[in-house]
Amino acid sequence: MIYRAYTSNDLAAVIRLFHDTVHAVCARDYTPKQLDAWAPQELDMERWQATLLAHHTIIAEEAGIITGFGDMDNAGYLDRLYVHKDFQRQGIATAICDRLESYLSPELLCARFTTHASITAKPFFEKRGYRVIKEQTVERCGIQLTNYTMEKPCRKAE
Repeated sequence: MIYRAYTSNDLAAVIRLFHDTVHAVCARDYTPKQLDAWAPQELDMERWQATLLAHHTIIAEEAGIITGFGDMDNAGYLDRLYVHKDFQRQGIATAICDRLESYLSPELLCARFTTHASITAKPFFEKRGYRVIKEQTVERCGIQLTNYTMEKPCRKAE
C-alpha cells in the first residue's frame, strides 16, 4: 500500500469510491433514500476538486487502485475519510488519519481536530480519541440524516 498526495487526475476514482463506499458500507445505518441524498449519482465535481486540492488530501493506493482517501483543512477539520468497500478493516483509514493529523504543525495553531462523523464512522473516531460534542440532524436534498460533531485535541510537538 502506498500513501501519496491527491492529484486532480484522481477525481473520478475518488468520487466513485465515495459513492460506492457510502452505499455499501453505510447501508446498515442509513436508509436507501438517506444514502442517495448523501452520495447521489451526480456530484458537483468542480466543488469536490476545489476542496480536495485546497485541503491536505491523502490517497491510499494498491496496484494502481485507489483504496481510500481523506482530506483535512489547515484548521484541523477532517472533511472526508473513505475506504473502498472491498478494502475495509485493513488499517487504511487509520493510516490516512495518522498522516492527516501529523500534517498539521503547531504553527498552524490547531487546538483540536474536528469532524462530522456518520453513525457508521463514529466508533472508528471514538477509538482514535475523538469525543462526541453533539449529535445532529443535517439535511441533504430534503432528506434528514444523523451525524455527530466530534473533536479531539491536536498532538503538540515534542
